[in-house]
Amino acid sequence: MAQSRPSMQELIRQRRRAGFVGRGVERALFRANFDLAPEDERHRFLFHIHGNAGVGKTFLVRELEQLAREKGALTAYVDEGVGSVPEAMGVVGRQFGAQGRRFKELDRLLASYRERRHEAEALVAIDAEADGPSVGSVVVARAGLVGLGMVPGVGALAGVLDAGQLAQGAERLRAGLSARFRNQEDVQLVLAPERVLTPVLLSELSDVASAVPWVALFFDTYERTGPFLDAWLHDVMTSDRYGTLPANVVVVTAGQRPFDTARWGAFADFMTDVPLGPFTEAEARGLLAGKGVVDEPVVEEVLRLTGGLPVLVSTLAEQHPLDPDDVGDPSATAVERFLKWEQDPVRRAVALAGALPRSLDMDVFRAAVQCPEEEADALFAWLRGLPFVDDRGDQVRYHDLVREPMLRLQRHRSPRGWAERQTRLAEVFGRWRAEAELGREAEEFRADEEWRALRLAESYHSLCALPRTAPATVPADIVAACSYGDDVVSRWVRLVTEVGDDTGTETVRTYGRSLTDAFADAGVAGLLQLLLSRARGDEPWRAEAWAHRGDALARGGEFEQALESWDRALALEPDLVRALRAKAVTRGGVGDYEAALRGLDRVVALEPSNAYNHILRGEHHRMAGHPDEAIRDLDEGLRLDPSSDFGWASRGTAHFSRGELADALADLTRALDLKPAYAWALVRRARVWRDLGDPERRMADLDRAVVLQPDWAWSHCERGDALRVTGRDEEALVDYDRALVLDPVYTSAYASRGASLANLGRDEEALTDLDRALELNPSYVWALEQRAAVRQRLGARPSADD
Repeated sequence: MAQSRPSMQELIRQRRRAGFVGRGVERALFRANFDLAPEDERHRFLFHIHGNAGVGKTFLVRELEQLAREKGALTAYVDEGVGSVPEAMGVVGRQFGAQGRRFKELDRLLASYRERRHEAEALVAIDAEADGPSVGSVVVARAGLVGLGMVPGVGALAGVLDAGQLAQGAERLRAGLSARFRNQEDVQLVLAPERVLTPVLLSELSDVASAVPWVALFFDTYERTGPFLDAWLHDVMTSDRYGTLPANVVVVTAGQRPFDTARWGAFADFMTDVPLGPFTEAEARGLLAGKGVVDEPVVEEVLRLTGGLPVLVSTLAEQHPLDPDDVGDPSATAVERFLKWEQDPVRRAVALAGALPRSLDMDVFRAAVQCPEEEADALFAWLRGLPFVDDRGDQVRYHDLVREPMLRLQRHRSPRGWAERQTRLAEVFGRWRAEAELGREAEEFRADEEWRALRLAESYHSLCALPRTAPATVPADIVAACSYGDDVVSRWVRLVTEVGDDTGTETVRTYGRSLTDAFADAGVAGLLQLLLSRARGDEPWRAEAWAHRGDALARGGEFEQALESWDRALALEPDLVRALRAKAVTRGGVGDYEAALRGLDRVVALEPSNAYNHILRGEHHRMAGHPDEAIRDLDEGLRLDPSSDFGWASRGTAHFSRGELADALADLTRALDLKPAYAWALVRRARVWRDLGDPERRMADLDRAVVLQPDWAWSHCERGDALRVTGRDEEALVDYDRALVLDPVYTSAYASRGASLANLGRDEEALTDLDRALELNPSYVWALEQRAAVRQRLGARPSADD
């Protein structure tokens, strides 16, 4: 049966959906774009909406989202509720899932990312054997996001390595870390989540884009999300860095500022710039008429007072003023005008009380307004329908232009009442936070996003009650947040600024600006330095702050300063494990294994039940050439945690160094059973197969390692060696060349490539490589022997060095 066409009345209602009036040109432009095929030169892939607060950007974005859905598009909407690119991808995935298009692999990786980011302990110990890839002592360690305090990089203390060595070592360490931290996926998720997650997003997006006419992605409040989304979005749309984006994807961004022309200028032919100003007089009149406000003196007064600002025009229109005198003085703000026409005293109170929290769900609404339980549902539904309330499904938020004067009105009207209401809300959130802690260790609940949101809300309301306590109370929370990434730290920094603005307290505004500037200029290290420089000297958080500062400095390659910070932390708290461990691992990274082991002895003594500590010390014993002590520690670590793939791989390697091939093979195989994508263990097991005389299994493990970690110099060099000893020198050269591109100071790769070149009769080239290997390591015996053989074949007398 044919579906009947909609009536005129139905079409009119659709066009006036949700009271949306105006912006006809913008809506028509966006709608028409879906009638143009992506191949049509007139089709635009990107729309950027920009304008000042209150011009209706969010209203327009929501309208465009609905228009896109009417064109059959799968849509996702992202706003400032996210604090990072992975969070944004998570929102996109959830919203697509709600529309029946679940991104299963993206969901899995995001869950793994959150687990690794918040819970995993990370370590890489690159082999320091003479024939390994880390000759010259390259270090360990990715930042422990749950309190380990270790970081990635090449361990360079003052004067030990020059800038060139530091750069090469950092690249080498990245490869070793990828192989050593459980598996490649885990480490990349921690070090560069966008690199892992984005290709998966694009792949699943391509799959779904082939099944729907259009996909539309909306990024609102871009003035807040753009700093971390803009470069990523530009790469996704204009480069092949992460893969390809389906052509039937349309992207909409909306913020207060125009696009960065330096970044997006070359993309101008494929985007549409949509500047928004206040409503035209015709649009404002249309909105007022739609609400029954048609009396000319009243309309003129509304136009005069609002300046056509959509959020204010809409707020006034909802109140149906009948006389110009009903339109209040703009200095009294939008809330005064709203309350003037709302006759129901309960609703008046609800409108004000609902502005106190930064966002509302039903539970927060009940806590804020304290209305009769039987009226709560109806009142919350009424509140959600107000023109200045942005309904985001699970949360609603007031528009800043309305919330700010509502807060100011309440502060000025009753300062004591304001403080009492804020204190009551802080207590409610504090009670919910305490409930979220029940039955969990601090490390577990602090890693939980729900707990962190509750703690932020509790602190916000507590500070609103007593804003001048911010410099004394906020630093402890900022320091604790440092364990969970920059995006979590940034929320605390932003919180201080919001408290300053929402309470009108200039000292807190100034304090918030100083935190914001320090964080923007020098990241976590600069922020913590500012907090520490202003500390009185008796704050309990100072030791943790110094330790986190050390971690942040080490992440930036400033290892000397990092060590100084860890020493400052230990001077305040000698038993602070995270600082002891980070310092020890960094010492080990520059080859000072004795100092590293002394530090790890202390770590194990302080935390004897922590399996990872025993495994870490065992690995350092192995690198220091103490296989017996290594196995002793690794035995204990594996007794405490039999699921540690790192522990099994390290013990297997220690067994190998003692010539215990059967035990080495068993342990490395166990590690690979636990983590099949463990590239470091594959290369180590390949050495065992070599000594067992099984070249086929050796090559199979090396082939797999290279696939898992294509940018890892060591696996290429090892495979080159395996090819060389079987007479496949031409193929071996390909691997050696790749290894030296990845690591231009890789000593054994030069020596091995020299040997293959010699096998192929290219003796002059062989001498060049062997000379370079001995330049890097003059005591490299095997390279000396190879060079002597080549010189003898060329008829030259071996040098005294040979």
